[in-house]
Amino acid sequence: MHYADIKKIDIANGEGVRVSLFVSGCRHHCKGCFNEIAWNFKYGKEFTEDTVNEIIQYLDHDYVEGLSLLGGEPLEPENQEVLAKLVAKVKEKYPDKNIWCYTGFDFEKDIMPEYKTSNVTQQLISNIDVIVDGKFDESKMDRKLKFRGSSNQRIIDVKETLHDNAIKMVKFTD
Repeated sequence: MHYADIKKIDIANGEGVRVSLFVSGCRHHCKGCFNEIAWNFKYGKEFTEDTVNEIIQYLDHDYVEGLSLLGGEPLEPENQEVLAKLVAKVKEKYPDKNIWCYTGFDFEKDIMPEYKTSNVTQQLISNIDVIVDGKFDESKMDRKLKFRGSSNQRIIDVKETLHDNAIKMVKFTD
């Protein structure tokens, strides 16, 4: 797997201060995508054990709330195995930090069927706390939306959704 960027301090892609990993590779090709350069699976740097250690080190601060996975597309099949190992390691080392994942895939139509049939997808999704799902839709773009680019995208509480077998949205306290 390749990655486009790692942001050590990010406040735009999830609650609180976060470390954000932008993976390479995406087949959605959403019109108006903010990171079109990362559509290529070979863009950027190769993701190695040193990259894992770097992310683990960046997370090792009390002020960092968690890790965000973005793209490209984190849930492309080519990216899932590496990310499953990463999130398992993050959860093991920092069980109180949360993990967000931004995906163009639809939770019910695309993610859950894979979750039920793929051990890798199951391992990855079970270690993610929040998924922002749905393709970016330029016609529904709204800069006032919290943690998403277009109104069709949802901010899903993965743990509650899996527990209740029904979509549960994240509730923000403002």
